[in-house]
Formats: sequence, structure tokens, C-alpha cells
Amino acid sequence: MDLFSGPHIILIVLVVLLMFGGKKIPELMHGLGKGIREFNDAKNNVKKEIEDHINDTSAINNKPTPTINNNAPVSTTSTQQVSSSSTDNV
Repeated sequence: MDLFSGPHIILIVLVVLLMFGGKKIPELMHGLGKGIREFNDAKNNVKKEIEDHINDTSAINNKPTPTINNNAPVSTTSTQQVSSSSTDNV
């Protein structure tokens, strides 16, 4: 037997109506809706702050690094000077 079948729901609604009255139920539902809305707003704010922090961190970590040009000519003047001086002594 299912707890939330038709007759059980009707019984629960009647008990709630008797306990709180017809005027209090809309106030309770309004307060419940307002609480849920505030909870969702707070949840979205925390989620946005976390995403912003992740984006800031990834932006810092993804800075372009200087590249080394391996095709640049290498200066060989020092080796040429040494070789020319050694040939002069011979």
C-alpha cells in the first residue's frame, strides 16, 4: 500500500487545514516560497563565486610564456677568434 495514494493525500490535506485554518495556509506557503527563493539565490551566488575564482586562477596559470627561437643564428665569433689565434702561433 502506497503512503501517498489518493485517500492518504486527502487525509493529510484535511489534517493540515484543521490544524492551521484557511487563512494561515497561504501565509505558510508564502513563507515557504520565500525561503526556497532565498536559498536558491544564496546557492547561485556561491556557485558564481566559485566559478569566478576558477576563471581567475586559470587566467593566471595560462599566461603566455616567452618562447625560445631555436632557429636564431648563434654567434660564433669567439670560436673563430680562438681558432685564428692558434693558427698564427704555428
